[in-house]
Amino acid sequence: MASSKIGFDSAKYLELQSAHIKERMSHFGKLYLEFGGKLFDDYHASRVLPGFAPDNKLKMLEQLRDKAEIVIVIGADAIEQNKVRGDLGITYDDDVLRLKKAFEDRGFYVSSVVITKYTGQPAADNFRTRLSSLGIRSYLHYVIEGYPSNIPLILSDKGYGRNDYIETTRDLVVITAPGPGSGKMATCLSQVYQENKRGIKAGYAKFETFPIWNLPLKHPVNLAYEAATADLADVNMIDPFHLEAYGKTTVNYNRDVEIFPVLQQIFEGIMGECPYKSPTDMGVNMAGFAISDDAVCREAAKQEIIRRYFESAVNVKKGNASPKELYKQELLLKQAQVTPEDRRVLLPALRRAEETGHPATAIEMDDGRIITGKTSDLLGAAAACLMNVLKEYAGIPHEEKLVSAESIMPIQRLKTEYLGAGNPRLHTDELLVALSMSAATNPHAELAIEQLPKLRGAQAHSSVILADVDMQTFRKLGIQLTCTPEYKKY
Repeated sequence: MASSKIGFDSAKYLELQSAHIKERMSHFGKLYLEFGGKLFDDYHASRVLPGFAPDNKLKMLEQLRDKAEIVIVIGADAIEQNKVRGDLGITYDDDVLRLKKAFEDRGFYVSSVVITKYTGQPAADNFRTRLSSLGIRSYLHYVIEGYPSNIPLILSDKGYGRNDYIETTRDLVVITAPGPGSGKMATCLSQVYQENKRGIKAGYAKFETFPIWNLPLKHPVNLAYEAATADLADVNMIDPFHLEAYGKTTVNYNRDVEIFPVLQQIFEGIMGECPYKSPTDMGVNMAGFAISDDAVCREAAKQEIIRRYFESAVNVKKGNASPKELYKQELLLKQAQVTPEDRRVLLPALRRAEETGHPATAIEMDDGRIITGKTSDLLGAAAACLMNVLKEYAGIPHEEKLVSAESIMPIQRLKTEYLGAGNPRLHTDELLVALSMSAATNPHAELAIEQLPKLRGAQAHSSVILADVDMQTFRKLGIQLTCTPEYKKY
């Protein structure tokens, strides 16, 4: 169910955040701002901070639009490996183009793309050719041997000096990327080095929403960040440098804390002194000051931790993740003092599956009612549940058939006899197509289709691992799905 409770004040956040970035810009002639996490569609933040719009960070930047330009960074290794964004199901290189268009549609100036960690990868060369054909400027940044500890090499013509100099024209340069590990920080520091060599007083700051530095270390919102990055083995920790410098307890994460002594030396080598006393100092995140209802955010974050647990469990079952990742998620459940059973849609789905002896799915409506769907001869459990929920929202009796068996059977025959599918039952996408066709002559089918927007933010659980096509359909509809890590048997 999409939470009707708000725990985050977006208007306050936009005001505080833009003002804070402007203040940081005043310390430098040009500021390179590393944007961690999702800039355009931060659904994680909107889930754990109810009231945080997925494009809040972009709205905040819109207040600085005339001063800012955006540079998108992608690792050559991610291009070579055909790396995919799990939340969108598209490759990192395709996401670069999606992000560029999305930014430009909002009136931002995207000046270029930087391919980092370049060692001559053919796929990276092909992508650069593609960028060129689209009229997009691109630059190459290279692997530096011994990075980040070999500071004499880094701060030399064979280190940062070897990288292409990114031509920028505005006072605020936002460095963003499709996902983690793209080389955003290294790109920023390389530019700060090159700008200072050219006599320009350039600086660096980091905008990372999570962990939220002024919340307690084990606050559920910060634990949810660990759950979201369990595959990266990130750990939240007290910032020891900030504690020593100011006597104040703040939260950062291990990679920033571990790299800070190196960053201090790099800044000293470039500027003569380090402008920051701690990793927390480098950040500009004001999200913690905009939490309006801590209890609401705590509960939302706990539910996110449970969802992440199921996601890791499924990935381990599929062989796509290490058992260590699942073990970490189990520890986070204990730290947050929740169990999988605290997910309201879990037990109804499992009970329905036990009653029928076949896979089942449950979806929670916005009024708290939980609707289930069972596997039948015509429909898979996810499709059946989707149909049942749409009927409930539309006020259509359960027994009324919106799609006739006669119209489903030809689709089943196409799937099995001509396309070689082993499962004749309709998936969610096939059901929606059939329902749309029925809507041409059946007003009730059209009414059911019109209920789809109400599913955005709904919670769902399947008693088995759903087919990828069903997962993608649920994702497109905005349904937050979890699955019991078991395969279905026909």
